[in-house]
Amino acid sequence: MSDNSTDFSKDALPGAAVTQYNFLALIFGILLIVIIAAGNVLVCLSVYLEKALKTTTNYFIVSLAFADLMLAVLVLPLFVYAEFQGGVWSLDMMMCDGLMTMDVMLCTASIFNLCAISVDRYVFIAVSIPLNYNRKHVDYRQLILLSATWLLALAVASPVIFGINNVPNRDPSECKLEDNNYVVYSSVCSFFIPCPIMVLLYFGVFRGLQHWEEARKAKLRSSIEACRKLQHAAVATALPPLAGTIPGPLPMPLPRIIERDLAQSRLDDTDDDIQQEIPYPRQYRENSVPTVIFSQQQQKKRAKINTRERKAMRVLPVVVGCFLFCWTPFFVVHTMRAVCLTCNIPPPLMSTVTWLGYVNSALNPIIYTVFNTEFKKFFKKCFRSCC
Repeated sequence: MSDNSTDFSKDALPGAAVTQYNFLALIFGILLIVIIAAGNVLVCLSVYLEKALKTTTNYFIVSLAFADLMLAVLVLPLFVYAEFQGGVWSLDMMMCDGLMTMDVMLCTASIFNLCAISVDRYVFIAVSIPLNYNRKHVDYRQLILLSATWLLALAVASPVIFGINNVPNRDPSECKLEDNNYVVYSSVCSFFIPCPIMVLLYFGVFRGLQHWEEARKAKLRSSIEACRKLQHAAVATALPPLAGTIPGPLPMPLPRIIERDLAQSRLDDTDDDIQQEIPYPRQYRENSVPTVIFSQQQQKKRAKINTRERKAMRVLPVVVGCFLFCWTPFFVVHTMRAVCLTCNIPPPLMSTVTWLGYVNSALNPIIYTVFNTEFKKFFKKCFRSCC
């Protein structure tokens, strides 16, 4: 969503400095395009090829990755070209308007995708019963959210392609958003409204998860007590026929998965439906002692969130934090430039915050590999096969 009016002109810098900046912008821009394209293509391929990654959260992540990928393909090459020319636009103005439209739309789509993810998480975690949250496929509500993100992003960007940039005395050597009112409007719609909503929704999501975890731990303790009673009853039933052959009842261990869950107070190890047989001593099993089994129906009655969904929940705040860190300076400077016409914003500052915003599109795939085990496995497998 850049201004693309980075005026590193001959009046601002010496000729040697301009030339050096131009080549640095070219090298950095090409490297950034390659990183963004490669990383986001891997994200899309991983969800398409890996069954373990086909979750609701990851479909939204694919939509976000697609927006970043289109940014690298459709916007950054022309932006890098303009930077290499010293901020001077030498192409057709229709192409400039197309560039501005795609820039606004793709940046807006990125933040709207993040906002849609926060809405989805809030509705199905903090509001709905967690029992109904273990979803593998996209339903109509997710399709509506995904469609809405792109339609709203297109609506925000459409005034540019419909001629709002055609102002009198337009400078053909600059490619930027010409209407200051539209700059404020697009910034408010794309950033200053969705971001606070997203932060508040995530706060509600994690409060809901915290309350759900406390309730789950209480149920777990009750289940352990019930499990012990069942174990003692099973032992008492099995021992009378074996009187005189076995010295006495041996202590019955709890299922390892319950002991581990209680000891660590974590949710990581008991999320999938489990049909766990309680381990009995060998001599008891050999004499046909009845076993206690956790049925799938009992497991499904426990309010559980799928492990992969919860791991994705850990990634998303990092993604949102990086987005805010990268794009907040740009939107603040961009809006200030439109509102305060007398303010002198140095061109290097405008260029820096613009590059920082584009860097965010390269960070998301890196974040996935660091914080998400399933993505990390797929990425490692790809690198091993290639290298």
